[in-house]
Amino acid sequence: MTNVSRRTFLSSILAAKLAAAPAKRSVVLLYVDDIGWRDFGCTGHPYHETPHIDALAKDGLRFTQAYAACPVCSPSRAALMTGKYPARLQLTDWIPGRKQWPTAKVLTPAFEQQLPLAETTIAEILKPAGYKTASVGKWHLGGAGFGPEQQGFELNVAGTDKGSPPGYFGPFDLPNLKGGTKDDLLTAALTTEAEKFLESAKGSPFFLYFPHFAVHTPLQAPAALIEKYKKKIEFMGLPGNPVYAAMMETLDDSVGRLRKKLQELGRAEDTVFLLTGDNGGLRFEGKAKAPVTDNAPARNGKGHLYEGGIRVPFLAAGPGVAKGVNATPISSVDFLPTICELAGLPVPKGIDGVSLAPAFNQQPLKPRPLFWHYPHYSNQGGAPGGAVRDGDWKLIEFYEDNRLELYNLARDPGEKRNLLNQHGDVAEKLKQALGKWRKQVKAAMPKPNPGYVPGQADQGLTGAEAPTPPV
Repeated sequence: MTNVSRRTFLSSILAAKLAAAPAKRSVVLLYVDDIGWRDFGCTGHPYHETPHIDALAKDGLRFTQAYAACPVCSPSRAALMTGKYPARLQLTDWIPGRKQWPTAKVLTPAFEQQLPLAETTIAEILKPAGYKTASVGKWHLGGAGFGPEQQGFELNVAGTDKGSPPGYFGPFDLPNLKGGTKDDLLTAALTTEAEKFLESAKGSPFFLYFPHFAVHTPLQAPAALIEKYKKKIEFMGLPGNPVYAAMMETLDDSVGRLRKKLQELGRAEDTVFLLTGDNGGLRFEGKAKAPVTDNAPARNGKGHLYEGGIRVPFLAAGPGVAKGVNATPISSVDFLPTICELAGLPVPKGIDGVSLAPAFNQQPLKPRPLFWHYPHYSNQGGAPGGAVRDGDWKLIEFYEDNRLELYNLARDPGEKRNLLNQHGDVAEKLKQALGKWRKQVKAAMPKPNPGYVPGQADQGLTGAEAPTPPV
């Protein structure tokens, strides 16, 4: 058989498999909190043990240039739920956000304190089409009256207005998750509730939105696992955080349990499993000097518009999803239209995302720019700014002083060399595109602070989403 005929033969087999995919597929969307883009074995981490996640990648498609719509959590979650950029939603920082630092250079804009009920979520699209819907885990898109139950989910387990759990061990006091002992692990308990939902959805298509609290702070894990990774890291002679590594293994166990349950229930053949994160990995916890995770070669981490703050892993596997690797830049806003297409439903108008279903079928996606708008000071030291990526080029505009940084990500993935002086024409084109986009989505901009004191500007807290400074 010639190479040409072999490719034709393989393509025909792939086409037949894709054509056989159910028209109305169920979806598990596992959303990991604060996950670094290279925190899994399949993405190159040297000592994290993630065999179940690695198997998911092997069984399906791994996007190597996936992005969160914001470098912090609530806006990315809102973007994922609605298919709209955070700037369009006027929800641009983690809820409730930091208080204004009185001597900072700019006054950051007010923003929505919940996902507005007027917005249409993935669950609100799927539920009328006969889908069972559940949100199991972190919500962080509003409190009473704005929870998962008001946004199309029949079941809410553990979702509140809070961005992190009181701790990862019981006893628990969360919606539909009570009791337990000090030996019970939250990550495992949530997985049990997710399994129960899968069992209850027998005979119906379903949408399981599973936003784990892991691997967000507080960093806590079973003592035996922590000791395991202490020894492993020491043996390998590498810097690292054994508690974070242990949390990663508990997350991986959750993925393995869910995939096994789908197999046991006979639902693996009609369920697409998606796994991604809400922002880049957290580099440091609070004022601690020990690192949480390392996003290298990507620059910086959570709270920053550099690659380390917005690059996330994205894995997809299941019926109609080809195996392989895809290097197309994609965003959180793409999940709603993708899931609509997986469910055989029309994609709503007026959204910013595009369906990734063609990529699942090994078809090319139309090139397009991706945008970010983060007009806030982050707890991790990030400054207010916006960014655009178009092809290999990425421009960051810092709102305090309108400073520009231009990078070619193909040649400089670590964003070490600002090419503004060498490629001013490219920078100007991207700046114009970013400005036009901001006007289109009616992005709220920061304003000069009359109380600004040089040398006393907000420098961030370099840590997790911590208590805000006093005003």
